[in-house]
Amino acid sequence: MSKDRVVIVGGDAAGMSAASKIRREQPEREILVLERTDFTSYSACGMPYFIGGLVENVDHLVARSPETFRDKYNIDVRTGHEVIAIDPERQQVAIRTREDEEVSEPYDQLLIATAACPFCPDVPGSHSRGIFGLSTLSSGIRVHQFLAEEKPRTAVVVGGGYIGLEMAEALIRKGLNVSLVQHGPEVMGTLDPDMGALVSQALREAEVTLYLSETMTGFETRDGRVTAVVTDRRTLPADVVILGMGVRPNSELAAAAGLDLGVKNGILVDDRMRTSASNIWAAGDCVATVHRLSGEPTYIALGTVANKQGLVAGTNLAGGEARFPGVVGTAVSKICRVEVARAGLQEKELKKLDFEYATATITAKTRAGYFPGSGKVTVKMLGEKGSGRLLGAQIVGLEGSAKRIDTVATALTAGMTVEDVIDLDLSYAPPFSPVWDPVQTAARQLVKQL
Repeated sequence: MSKDRVVIVGGDAAGMSAASKIRREQPEREILVLERTDFTSYSACGMPYFIGGLVENVDHLVARSPETFRDKYNIDVRTGHEVIAIDPERQQVAIRTREDEEVSEPYDQLLIATAACPFCPDVPGSHSRGIFGLSTLSSGIRVHQFLAEEKPRTAVVVGGGYIGLEMAEALIRKGLNVSLVQHGPEVMGTLDPDMGALVSQALREAEVTLYLSETMTGFETRDGRVTAVVTDRRTLPADVVILGMGVRPNSELAAAAGLDLGVKNGILVDDRMRTSASNIWAAGDCVATVHRLSGEPTYIALGTVANKQGLVAGTNLAGGEARFPGVVGTAVSKICRVEVARAGLQEKELKKLDFEYATATITAKTRAGYFPGSGKVTVKMLGEKGSGRLLGAQIVGLEGSAKRIDTVATALTAGMTVEDVIDLDLSYAPPFSPVWDPVQTAARQLVKQL
């Protein structure tokens, strides 16, 4: 590939990972990054901890500033520049600048890395002051400033996913009275309900009031400011509202340019991150991908995935050869006292795909039972009947629980059976694990049914 001009739309995980890879491989390549906010290469996952006071300075969440990319890496990063249209035929993008001027820039190769948007249904009052969705670092700063300036006392979190639960904990830490509305029967819909129930209980113990199996239908407002969240069953007073109802791909720009979309309207790409249009690539939370276990299209918005996809796109844009193989859906979080982890497929997914499967759930200790700090951990494991193939696992427990999911993720990626997991030569010492690691204890119970 010739050293032509690369334009990247979006300056966070996928975009800057790609830009950095291109620069390492091609020091003279012209790279232009257009970012609509003021920040590049930041940790969106760290926002709840900044809002909750565990991270003192927002600058700690920024890995590299726009100035660093410009001065040290010779990457032309222009913040406050929002791409409003893509013209694939003329190979140029239309941009609205910070000064509200409209300009255009040509490209030889274009990478779309527009990330995801927080989901909010179009209900009465949804645009009122005091209602926040978290997606960019700027949105996290706005929440932080609102809490500092307005000093709200009552918060309602709508949605029990990762962001919703982490923000519920952050608001508890800030001294607010917190309620959480969840459409499903338990929080954390990426877990099976029996495991989600353990997380729900941990939230109750942290004095978060849960309203499960309820649907938000609107907001009450006064003078343009939110005063309450309305559900299909009640009205909850609120000085501040956090939307944690999940995210959707920010793919409108690509769709308007005529690019093909996939599952949940994520941009459709191949394993090299190429879109349906010539010379246009896409990576990160705006794209659809493939689940390695089912082979089915899926959409998973995670910083780990975005960084890897950005690296693949950057490698190929620099003339190399790289492919993104898909995901197994690995994720971890910490909710109050408990750590939560999952990888692979849930029961509802297995039923939809007509898998013949079995499950086993065990409760064990994170360390040797006699060792100080040992706590309870629950592991649920799923496997395929007949083949014995490992299909997934979910973990909820106290400190030292969650990262055990990496063993599961490795086994899933390698296509291992449940029996193979039992045979793994895992480490043991009393400060770290019982003699039988809880993951292997779950596998021993599951293999009896397979």
